[in-house]
Amino acid sequence: MKRRPTITDVAAAAGVSVATVSKAVNGRYGVASETADRVLAVVAELGYESSLIASSMRSRTTGVIGVLVADFEPFSAEILKGVGQALRDSRYDLLAYSGSHGSAEGWERRSLSRLSGTLIDGAIMVTPTVVNVGAEVPVVAIDPHTGPADLPTVESDSYGGALQATRHLLELGHTRIGFIAGRPDLRSSIARDAGYRRALTDAGFLVEPALVGSGSYRQDAVRVAALEMLRRGDRPTAIFAANDISAMEIVKVAAELGLGVPRDLSVIGFDDIPEASKSAPALSTVRQPMQTLGAEAARLLLTLMDGEVPAATHVTLPTRLIPRGTTAPPL
Repeated sequence: MKRRPTITDVAAAAGVSVATVSKAVNGRYGVASETADRVLAVVAELGYESSLIASSMRSRTTGVIGVLVADFEPFSAEILKGVGQALRDSRYDLLAYSGSHGSAEGWERRSLSRLSGTLIDGAIMVTPTVVNVGAEVPVVAIDPHTGPADLPTVESDSYGGALQATRHLLELGHTRIGFIAGRPDLRSSIARDAGYRRALTDAGFLVEPALVGSGSYRQDAVRVAALEMLRRGDRPTAIFAANDISAMEIVKVAAELGLGVPRDLSVIGFDDIPEASKSAPALSTVRQPMQTLGAEAARLLLTLMDGEVPAATHVTLPTRLIPRGTTAPPL
């Protein structure tokens, strides 16, 4: 079987660098027109146009939209479903890409640099660690970082959802309500913290620092925070967790300590991932429309890619309280 020519083959045959080939085939600046013509002639001669990258040489597009996620966990999986549904009747394919490799910040820049202009025509970043990515293609962020909001974004009403969750616990009669927070670099996490505090203040209660823990959406950190909180002599009778995975970890910790849920401890999460309704007992939570987040981001991105001005570049979707089996009045 004949080997498919590579970008390196094109560079060698045209007598230029791989970087020059990349610039020429993607129509970027910095390449003389004679050089670009020579590169494209070699592309045609070698048959390199059969690859996805080379198809973008001819049309300047790839027909692919990338969704960048830090990890393939339940939240991002639901987002991907929504993006896929929105693209079903479009001419675009979907590429799901995770390039974080466990690194903390800025992995999106590297991923976009690798994919932009060669593999994707536009990108959706899910819970990014940065917003200043300097991409060569249109980009939309879902659940954005706390940086400047100049990047088009789609998110849920995290503040309002946290108010609903905490007020639900207050209305059940709980007065000692803990909170285990999410990632401090996400706007949504900060909003959930603020909603929790506002609900307590409105009800006339002080926020006790000992009842606020940092989970950062990591199960190990959630476990440490929950153990510390629930081993107190004056432990909370209810805990609001910043997402469902954290809430389900708190339920596990409570069971290990001999606490029944909701008999001894009420727990409420945020997201309403599919696993929430299947847990035993079923998890009370705040539903954010995760698939709709993905669909709205895709529609916004398509508008930007078409060169049109969207009606709104910052979209906030409503949330809804879903009471289930993990919340009840305190004994």
